[in-house]
Amino acid sequence: MGPSRLERLPRERVGERVTVYVAASFRARLLGLAGLREMPPGAVLLIPRCSSVHTFGMRFPIHVLFLDGAFEVISERRAVKPGRVVRHRGARAVVEFQAGEPTRLDNR
Repeated sequence: MGPSRLERLPRERVGERVTVYVAASFRARLLGLAGLREMPPGAVLLIPRCSSVHTFGMRFPIHVLFLDGAFEVISERRAVKPGRVVRHRGARAVVEFQAGEPTRLDNR
């Protein structure tokens, strides 16, 4: 499995450096980033209607942002290792991206 699976997802460009892939289908939500060797540069995965994620099948740690209904960050987990489950009660969406690159969301 490679980044090509992400390329099949709906996406939006945010600024010059960030591409937000949206896991809209059940399959995309279930698979998330599992099996990918790495994230494409500037890529993040948005999982709407979500308050918990798993990292089973992951090959790298991820950074997880939990969002409220207004898409504001309400909690974050850094460097979540493969084989874990993380959740935040009340979250309405989750953003995942490869750990070690938290500045990729900063478009300044």
